[in-house]
Amino acid sequence: MRVLYAIQGTGNGHLSRARDVIPALLKHNISLDILVSGIQADIKLPYPVKYQLKGLSFIFGKKGGVDVWKTYYKANSLRLQKEIKSIPVADYDLVINDFEPVTAWACKLKNKPCYSFSHQAAVLSDQAPKPKKKDRMGKWILNNYAPTSQQFGLHFQSYEDNIYTPIIRDDIRSAPITNGDHYTVYLPSYSDEKLLKFLSRMKSVKWEVFSKHNTYEYFHKNIHIKPITNNAFVKSMASSKGVLCGAGFETPAESLYMQKKLLVVPMKGQYEQQCNAAALADMGVPIIKTLKKKHADKVKAWLNSDTVIPVNYPDITDKIVSKLLEESLATC
Repeated sequence: MRVLYAIQGTGNGHLSRARDVIPALLKHNISLDILVSGIQADIKLPYPVKYQLKGLSFIFGKKGGVDVWKTYYKANSLRLQKEIKSIPVADYDLVINDFEPVTAWACKLKNKPCYSFSHQAAVLSDQAPKPKKKDRMGKWILNNYAPTSQQFGLHFQSYEDNIYTPIIRDDIRSAPITNGDHYTVYLPSYSDEKLLKFLSRMKSVKWEVFSKHNTYEYFHKNIHIKPITNNAFVKSMASSKGVLCGAGFETPAESLYMQKKLLVVPMKGQYEQQCNAAALADMGVPIIKTLKKKHADKVKAWLNSDTVIPVNYPDITDKIVSKLLEESLATC
C-alpha cells in the first residue's frame, strides 16, 4: 500500500504532530512518502521528505495577526498551480492530509479521495464550538484552503465520532514536570518590541519568551528572549508556572496536558484561532483579545490564580491511525 502523508509547514504544530504520526504509520505494512509545504516552521522532521514545496503559507505579522500583504506576496498563484499539477496523487493508494493545500487541491481536481487528519477537520464540525461573532470569510477560507473528502479530526475535547483528543507528542509525555519560577510565552504574531512593552508591566514576573523574530538570546529587565528550538521550548513549558500563548492547537493542548495554568491570545483575523479560543473559554481557560494595556489587569488576575483545567488526553495515536487505514481500505 502506497501512502502519501502531506503536512502543512506553516507554524510548528503540524510538524510536531507528524513526528508521532509517522512512526504510527510505519508500524503498518505500507510504503510511506512525506510531503511538506510551507515556509514558516522552525522545526524539521527526523524523516526523509520526498516533496518539499512552498505551498500557500500564512505569514505571521508583528501586531497580533496575519501579515496579509506578505501572505499575498508570497502566494504566487502560478507557482502554486504548478506545484498542484506536479504531485502524482493518482500513484498513491491513500493520501493523508494535515491541512496541506497542494495535495488537497491535487486530489480534488483529479477526483481522488483525500483523508484529512488534522485539527482543522474538527474545527469545521457543526458540533465544535464557534465564536459568537460570525466570520463568513474566515469560515470560507478554512473550508476551501485544503478541501478533503473524509475527515479525522483532533480537538481539545471529543465533540463527536471521528473527533479525537489531541495527539500529545512523546517529547511532552516524557518531559519531567516541575513548577519553576517563570512563565513561558509563545506569541509568534507579535514583535519582540510589543511583547517587551506589555510583559515588562508585570515587573515581578519572570518571563521566558520564545521569539519568532529573533535568532539570538538576550535579556531585557525581567524578560528572557530565546530563539525557538524544540528542546528548549519543551523544557521551558514543563518547568513553568504557566503558559501564555496564541490560540493555536498544539501549544494550548500540551500546556493543558502538563497541567499548567494557561492564558490565550487568539490571533486577529484568524478564524481557526477564534474557534479555538471559544472552545478553550468553554473549558474555563481565560482569554484576552490583544496585548493592549487595558487587558493587563486580566493577565495579573491570571498570574495570581492557581486555577488549572483538568483534561484527560490518553495516547491514542496508534488507534486513530489504524482506524484511518482500515476505513481507507474498506472504501478502496
